[in-house]
Amino acid sequence: MGKTKITVIDDSTPAEKPKKKVVPKQKERVKLDADSVVVPSDNEESLANASNSDDLNKLRDASSTNAQNQNDKPEEQVKKADKKQKPSKKTKLRSKKYREALEKVDRNKNYPLEEAINLAKETSYSKYDGSLEAHINTTVKNLRGLVSLPFASGKKLAILAFGPSTNPAQTQELEELGAAIGNEDSIDAISEGKINFDVLVTTPEWMPKLARVAKFLGPRGLMPNPKNGTITSDLKKAVTELQSGKTEYKTEKLAPVIHLGLGKVSQPVPELSSNVKTLLNVVGKTKIKKVTLSPTLGPGIKVDPLTAF
Repeated sequence: MGKTKITVIDDSTPAEKPKKKVVPKQKERVKLDADSVVVPSDNEESLANASNSDDLNKLRDASSTNAQNQNDKPEEQVKKADKKQKPSKKTKLRSKKYREALEKVDRNKNYPLEEAINLAKETSYSKYDGSLEAHINTTVKNLRGLVSLPFASGKKLAILAFGPSTNPAQTQELEELGAAIGNEDSIDAISEGKINFDVLVTTPEWMPKLARVAKFLGPRGLMPNPKNGTITSDLKKAVTELQSGKTEYKTEKLAPVIHLGLGKVSQPVPELSSNVKTLLNVVGKTKIKKVTLSPTLGPGIKVDPLTAF
């Protein structure tokens, strides 16, 4: 028998051939012409140096930001500047009244003297008549001296004077000037912590006895000293000068800075200005580094020293 050729028909679905993974061609970097980009003139040089589209995109973003800032209104620019100046931790700990007063002061500005005094008056928030205080940073340490302010604050000082008790005429003169006459009982009262005076003046003979209460007088700055005129043989002259505005200035022990009250906030600006100028001239222009004025309760205000001489 002859061989029969059998044809096998396969009606099953043919298996799909695995597709080749098509790797997309890397896009060529497109170089843009710098002239086709509209940017501010100060970025033209940067665009010319840009080597690819990424660099140009960054420059576009920076240019649009600069343009937006330039188009801002002055009020908006001020708001943005204020946001950048975050209050310090020390300022946050201050009272609400202090922070409100501080908003009226430009801390980066040196004010002319009279303008600074007016601002100190405006930012004072004490319920009582506060003092105008001067804070002077000096270029040297251990500065000390006396200054007679032309316009005293109007407060009559409580002065305790120790001198010869055998001179009734001198005692009467001192009492008329507003001084109380010191004696042994006064020293005993001081040793008990009873101090009801602002200044103590004495003749040299009383110093050994007053040394017993030095620990009470010293910390309060009340211990007599010949440098500030509180140890003298002429008590009448010393009391008269103190009542007319004579006071001592000195730097702190650990820092070259002077703190001194120069009058009351309620005093006229010309009077306070004259007191400030008198103090600065006595200290000396070459020894002054920075001047700040402040009310008893209120922020510090920087003063342009050139306007105070």
